[in-house]
Amino acid sequence: MAGTTDSSTKTMGVLTVGGLVMVTAYTVALGSNGWLWFGWVVLGLITLALILMRTG
Repeated sequence: MAGTTDSSTKTMGVLTVGGLVMVTAYTVALGSNGWLWFGWVVLGLITLALILMRTG
């Protein structure tokens, strides 16, 4: 079970970083969109919660 948790945490981390890159590129190319940034913050908080649960 621990391997699954580690794998899902790593996957969420990759998605969070990839999302940040995509939202930043969108902002540079087309201007800021508050909903995209809000979505990224939510994704980041979920990832942070997974990391804290794994280490706790």
